[in-house]
Amino acid sequence: MTPITEVEGRRITLSNLEKVIHPATGFTKGELLHYYATTAEALLPHLRDRPVSFLRYPDGPDGQVFFTKNVPPGTPEWVSTTEVPRSEGPARMVLIQDLPSLMWSANLVSEFHTPQWRADAPDVADRLVFDLDPGSPATIVECCRVALWLRERLSADGLSAYAKTSGSKGLHLLAPLEPTPSVAVTAYARALAVEAQTELPDLVTHRMTRSLRPTKVFVDFSQNAARKTTATPYTLRARAGPAVSAPVTWEEVESCIDPSQLAFHAQDIAPRLQLYGDLLKPLFSTTRAKPLP
Repeated sequence: MTPITEVEGRRITLSNLEKVIHPATGFTKGELLHYYATTAEALLPHLRDRPVSFLRYPDGPDGQVFFTKNVPPGTPEWVSTTEVPRSEGPARMVLIQDLPSLMWSANLVSEFHTPQWRADAPDVADRLVFDLDPGSPATIVECCRVALWLRERLSADGLSAYAKTSGSKGLHLLAPLEPTPSVAVTAYARALAVEAQTELPDLVTHRMTRSLRPTKVFVDFSQNAARKTTATPYTLRARAGPAVSAPVTWEEVESCIDPSQLAFHAQDIAPRLQLYGDLLKPLFSTTRAKPLP
């Protein structure tokens, strides 16, 4: 019998709890649901009011992996949705506003990806993002060097940067902004990526061309575009192990000399939240949000 649980008054059907989702550690769907339930207090503010794209991996990372952007069939009527603009016409997407919605969506087995803007102001960003992606044999260690340069460069423009692992190979930098058109944020981020390549030519490329990326860190500025999304803080990733996109301290970035130092999994997050709280909480501070120069 498929179990049904009640979360804050909402009845949710949970399925296949013993199914192994992350095969490297035998991490099951039940453990995945427990992770999201126990991380919800930190995760939900990063999801709330932002249309969610789901990267689904219901049979694990070795099975079919696919994006779901429109409201999935069978979505309960109590799950909030919002209309979002697209080039082909408006569409409806899910908003994860509360714990029942989070647990319903976690049962789909998905990564969570969100834009840099909120549903009430599409195309107007309230944060800036850089996705630092290392080209082999470069690793997150090299990403940390680039992140430190970008932190100082953003600081020179009055912007405060915060870091999280991508949950894959790289690092994400985020900075809170006063509401700014996404097109302007993208242009600013591109200019900084070009500048980073000029200042660190042996370490950085700002171009996506695969042939240019071995040994270097690709400073991807494109996720500031209104139609792009970034892995949400604390989301599990579709990897062999239950890797998490985890906020990190600048001290951890500065001291990183081995990729294992910044490899975090589901079991690491509760102790980190107890120790640090949400390291990305400043992203919600109106006093820290600054205009682009």
